[in-house]
Amino acid sequence: MLRHKKKGCTGFVGVFWGVLVLLMLPWPCLASDVELKKDFLRSSLADVEEIVFAVRKPGPDGHWYANIGYYSHDDIEHPKNKPAVYHNGKRVTYRQGGKLCKLNVRTGKVTFLVDDPLGGVRDPVVHYDGRTILFSWRKGDGEHYHLWKINADGTGLKQLTSGEYDDFEPCWLPGGDIVFVSTRCNRWVNCWVTQVAVMYRCDENGDNIRAISANIEHDNTPWVLDDGRILYQRWEYIDRSQVDYHHLWTVNPDGTGLMVYYGNLHPKTVMIDAKPIPQTDKVVAIFSPGHGRRDHDGAVVVLSVKGGPDDQAFAREVSTKAIYRDPWPFSEDAFMVASGAAIKLLDGSGREFGLYQLPKGDVDAGYQCHEPRPIVQRQREFVIADHAQPAEATGRLILADVSQGRNMAGVKPGEITKLLVIESLPKPINFTGGMDPLTYGGSFTLERVLGTVPVEADGSANMELPALRSLFFVALDKDDMAVKRMQSFLTVQPGEVSSCIGCHEQRTRTYTPGGNLMALKRPASVIEPVADCPDVFDFPRDIQPILDDLCGGCHGYEKTEQGGPYAGKVVLTGDRGPMFSHSYYTMTVRRLFSDGRNLAKSNYPPHQLGSSASRILKMLDGSHYGVKANARQKTMLRLWIEVGAPYPGTYAALGCGSVGGYAENHLVHTDFDWPTTRQGAEVIGGRCASCHLKDDVLPLAMSDERKLSFWKFDLDDPLLKLSRHIVFNLSRPEKSLLVLAPLSESAGGLGLCNSGGEPANIFATVDDPDYRTLLAMVEAGRAYLAKIKRFDMPDFQPRPEYIDEMKRYGILPAGLAPTARIDPYETDETYWRSLWHQPDNR
Repeated sequence: MLRHKKKGCTGFVGVFWGVLVLLMLPWPCLASDVELKKDFLRSSLADVEEIVFAVRKPGPDGHWYANIGYYSHDDIEHPKNKPAVYHNGKRVTYRQGGKLCKLNVRTGKVTFLVDDPLGGVRDPVVHYDGRTILFSWRKGDGEHYHLWKINADGTGLKQLTSGEYDDFEPCWLPGGDIVFVSTRCNRWVNCWVTQVAVMYRCDENGDNIRAISANIEHDNTPWVLDDGRILYQRWEYIDRSQVDYHHLWTVNPDGTGLMVYYGNLHPKTVMIDAKPIPQTDKVVAIFSPGHGRRDHDGAVVVLSVKGGPDDQAFAREVSTKAIYRDPWPFSEDAFMVASGAAIKLLDGSGREFGLYQLPKGDVDAGYQCHEPRPIVQRQREFVIADHAQPAEATGRLILADVSQGRNMAGVKPGEITKLLVIESLPKPINFTGGMDPLTYGGSFTLERVLGTVPVEADGSANMELPALRSLFFVALDKDDMAVKRMQSFLTVQPGEVSSCIGCHEQRTRTYTPGGNLMALKRPASVIEPVADCPDVFDFPRDIQPILDDLCGGCHGYEKTEQGGPYAGKVVLTGDRGPMFSHSYYTMTVRRLFSDGRNLAKSNYPPHQLGSSASRILKMLDGSHYGVKANARQKTMLRLWIEVGAPYPGTYAALGCGSVGGYAENHLVHTDFDWPTTRQGAEVIGGRCASCHLKDDVLPLAMSDERKLSFWKFDLDDPLLKLSRHIVFNLSRPEKSLLVLAPLSESAGGLGLCNSGGEPANIFATVDDPDYRTLLAMVEAGRAYLAKIKRFDMPDFQPRPEYIDEMKRYGILPAGLAPTARIDPYETDETYWRSLWHQPDNR
């Protein structure tokens, strides 16, 4: 139910009281801006006397979101390289300094409402009454941002939230509550070393805090639209790209009615700081280029959704300069923005002039202006009544017709018989920008198979879903093969009844069912788990035994009754390479499964993603040398592919267990300086380089990527043929291609090296000193791996930071020793369950 507050008599479309005072402000370009000021005056910008804004130094991290919290791993020697570090259980924060300022635009006088030389101040927002300012403050003697409020005259300072979390980017709701984003969600950015914050809601005193988002990545800058919905930036992956999809979404203040607003089909822009433009149906936002710039810097853009959420023609750049942030719209032709150390005004054509400039001392110290807001009364938006029911554990979703939508050509009526329900799982910690070792160039997340729900003959479905979880679907045919994959996520609130038209529905079209939906003639379907299968897959545990049974006879390093060795130059054994097993690497680069990769692409045509597009399932139907998987083996392989084909089945594997792993995108645990590696590199250069030239060159170390990207590469790149991940065998060094390929067949090698089409037999026997040198090089890698241990090795121990975070979340006992043995799979499971919605039965 909607109800509208009566409009107040004081608008918020003004910014200046008079031209003469503005001409006297200390800004060098004002004398040439007389006509521009007249334009603003003709737009009736005359009602604002004061503005509030924050002053702080830019964070040391260049990512747009990495300006709160602490880094996941130690860097105590270089704390200024990070917002904060976590060292030996103690957080060490980079002390920026921050101020909450009030500017009188008539006199130019600046008043400091908060001045904290060691703290951080951000995100002021003025209450509808024009008298109270809500903001976020990390005090100089504290480690976290919390919500505070203060009267515009400097009185009444009050702290609203507290705890071991960062609460920031608040906004008043028209019903009296507050929406904000917070790290209370206990999760980490999937591709970086900082924490995630998602949307929460509390009352005006900071009490009754509850999550209204289940995103596993960031929500940012919520603001209320005129119709009462919350407009915000949502970052998501869902197996399409970690750096390309962070666009505008809407949700009701209670978390119901989740809906894309604008841009989710188009990659490579962060759309943030969005607000409605008064007396229009448009919004203004910052479009920060690519993966976004520090502190949201970008271009000011006015957009409309009249053409739907994907029509780029309805987005107009006010200015092509990507130097602005935090726009405040007075009208479609008048905006206040922060830019560097200044607050400026822009007209609709992008012409700018200055309103305020920080003093030289602050500029020299690195301070910048942020979040300018007029201190004026403003009308409340519509109030949307709450529909969520906290006492419920589930919500309900109704699908009208799965065949309705974009890019569904070729899908026959009735072809889709069920939906596979998958949950995207948050990370408790993360250590780098790539996906390693979770996948090789693919997904950054683990995903849980919840089960299936039926689709009726008319394409409708009616299902009960767990509340406040990040869920998506794969549409399956009668053989349980993927027809279409969802590459976004949805969430239902407890007690919510939500609906969608179809699969990748077209938002610019209307749809009327031909009759009553068949799925509504029965109660909502409860998700049916898949029998005798894990819900979270682990490649060595769940998939490798299948490959050993069906494929190992031919695709191993030894000759067997079935064939081999190294048949078709395909290896499907579980031998460990520097980071992955040989089989996992081979299945990836040989395209034996289709997982969507890490590409800036979505809405694939039917049958082009997932199980139905995966060669391994076709090869195990009896057509490949008679090899045929049984029903359970096929189900296991199929579901493993549908959840992104992960290597480890636990996040405890992150940041450890690799020779040549990555931390903050830099190689660590490398072997470049090992004596055995240096000696081996000399042999490779002397005995192998004459043939292996250019793109075919061998790696000179177990950590040598040969300039091949570790997170985004072309599967056709010839460098993959002799990658470090397949050349070195750290389980059985003597089975390394590095030594088998040049060793003669008579000596037990593969004899693959040739000259002029004839076997070269680089090593005639295993007694060749150079053979022994290369073998020693790999044996050193095996010994090192036995020391650092991979997740599937006996006595594996996660990184201390993983243990520390699990203690902080209350998953592991606070007094647990850092070296204590834990079950990482059970620990992950307990962590995920701790995030599930707990029905409030009060």
